[in-house]
Amino acid sequence: MGYFRSLLRSFKWILASFAALIFAGNLSASDIASDFSAANRFYAQGKFPEAARAYETILQTGATSPALLFNYGNAEFKSGHLGKAIAAYQRAGQLSPRDAELRANLAFARNQVQGVTLRESRWKSWVGALTLNEGAVLTAVLFWLTFGLLIVRQLRPALIPKLKSATRIFAVLAIFSGAVLGLQAANHFSNASAVVVADNVTARSGPFDDAQSAFTARDGAELSVLSRRDDWVQVADATGKTGWLPVKQVEILPGA
Repeated sequence: MGYFRSLLRSFKWILASFAALIFAGNLSASDIASDFSAANRFYAQGKFPEAARAYETILQTGATSPALLFNYGNAEFKSGHLGKAIAAYQRAGQLSPRDAELRANLAFARNQVQGVTLRESRWKSWVGALTLNEGAVLTAVLFWLTFGLLIVRQLRPALIPKLKSATRIFAVLAIFSGAVLGLQAANHFSNASAVVVADNVTARSGPFDDAQSAFTARDGAELSVLSRRDDWVQVADATGKTGWLPVKQVEILPGA
């Protein structure tokens, strides 16, 4: 009996802890919703810098969503911060790549950038039509459908003629989806980009303040990331010029 009483006490402790975690999570979600509403009120009142700071505070808690990033991007754009707006739109686009309004705002903000900036290639735009998670799920579904059809053909040989075309189609789709997923993963993990979030920054020939100037970039310019060293990032602009920028002057994003 003593063993069962001890087990029961342990179970009650675990249940109480679990309930506390759920309550804390709900409380946190309620706080975030309240802060989000407050930030939206700032925006509706035309207090765009205040709205941007309020949205940014929410993001700093680790909370994120396409709507939060979209609103944050709008507030930064209205505040005259092109780079921060573009970075926010891009981060939102990685969560919701087919949102037409989001893509329109990103394109509009990009058109306001002065000077040289990278442009998204068509193949990256096409590959990025799905999120990385969506691509992985689609590939897995197609693979298992193909595998299931092969199993059915082994168990019921009489169905082979009827299932032959379907098996071939799903196999080709699975291979194609897997190839696209590979491109997505390579772009996401290997092709980081940097968005300039300050005006008229100077990229230097080395990762130190007194190095020779290599090129200048304007607020909102998008650059390719080549490498990082301490508080510096090596970047390349659309013309192929390379240089080093302080990390605090850019926002680094993974590939789409």
